Amino acid sequence: MTGAGVGDMLVKLWELPPLAPALAACAGRGVNVRRALAPEKYVLVDWTRAHWPAWAAEVDVAFARLPVACFVAVKEGRPVGFACHDAIAPDFFGPTAVLDAARGQGIGRALALAAMHALAAQGYAYAIVGGVGPAAFYEKAFGAVAIAGSSPGIYAGMLRQPPGVG
Repeated sequence: MTGAGVGDMLVKLWELPPLAPALAACAGRGVNVRRALAPEKYVLVDWTRAHWPAWAAEVDVAFARLPVACFVAVKEGRPVGFACHDAIAPDFFGPTAVLDAARGQGIGRALALAAMHALAAQGYAYAIVGGVGPAAFYEKAFGAVAIAGSSPGIYAGMLRQPPGVG
């Protein structure tokens, strides 16, 4: 998550829950959670801009990484959620979001776990969840702990669109 919140959180990547059961649970609900494909960049950036305008730039940046550092949840050919890593800084998780209508189905957890497992595969021992909003979600999902004194952290002094612009 990007912006205000409780600050940043730290995740031990060597203690992550397995990814396969989370992906299978989503698949059982007709949701495919997977790494986004480069040709989907404009679809996902535009979709993110429509739902969460402040995060569209970070989704765009995630597509500049190889492999693409954005995971997407797709239901009936349409995105219902996304999760990025390495967007604002190396080893940072976020932003991530799921449409309101699709929440409570394990999609957010599967997306977050997919991104965390990708960070672990890159050789990181820890991941930073930047500018956390739902701290309890990250604590429960994979034992994230708050990093003292981390707010506003990397987001300090960030330029923002004036109200009504964007």
